Amino acid sequence: MDYELRKRGRVDVSLVMDDTTGVRQRRADDAKNVLVIDVGGTSVKLLATGQRTRRRFPSGRKMTPDMMVKKTIKMVSDWTYSVVSIGYPGPVLHGKPVSEPYNLGHGWVGFDFAGAFGRPVKVVNDAAMQALGSYKGGKMLFLGLGTGLGTAMIVNGIIEPMELGHLPYKKGTYEDYLGRAGLERVGKKRWRHNVEEVVARLMAALEPDDVVIGGGNVKKLKHLPLGCRQGSNNNAFLGGFRLWEAPRETARVGVAALTPKRRSKG
Repeated sequence: MDYELRKRGRVDVSLVMDDTTGVRQRRADDAKNVLVIDVGGTSVKLLATGQRTRRRFPSGRKMTPDMMVKKTIKMVSDWTYSVVSIGYPGPVLHGKPVSEPYNLGHGWVGFDFAGAFGRPVKVVNDAAMQALGSYKGGKMLFLGLGTGLGTAMIVNGIIEPMELGHLPYKKGTYEDYLGRAGLERVGKKRWRHNVEEVVARLMAALEPDDVVIGGGNVKKLKHLPLGCRQGSNNNAFLGGFRLWEAPRETARVGVAALTPKRRSKG
């Protein structure tokens, strides 16, 4: 289903969800083969419609978008896909990155993803994509514990990508203490305490009905904070697939697809 992007980057997903159990069934003529790319600070993970096993390759501070695209195309050369979803580790507005990622190389802002892939592309914040795949209804807060701290909220079907990780906390920010660097700096015991404290603060301030903690480092928690459930990194792929599911006729808003530009003759 198509998701529309509002002026501040909100995405309406209510039109793709059943009231109780999840994704509505797509009509056969609306089906697309989707390649989902989950871009992270340490690796890029790939999955396409009809494939059972995801693929991945290292990322890192030197990886540019052009490097990512070329490596992806080479790695999925035996897969069939007609459209692409990209989960991007930074703010996204109107389907385009608006700032360079902290843990990757430069050149992401203004990059022509659709032209590079030669297919329509939808780009969303990576936390928002995983949140979309985790959503069951109501008011949900998503926190992704990974290289950084990804955050997003969905309220009655509207995704609001957030940058809560940059809010001040102790001598730095939430991300400084809950991201990978914070875990390595203070150790698991203190890091777990910081996670519990930050989650409690955010729950008290935002009053969500549902809290999902995902990301690669959620497995390092001994126990989930009270009132939370564990998300799966596979939900990022589900969110990427949902971005292309056909909308109802009542849809008002959606994440615009970036399409390859036609070359002028002459």
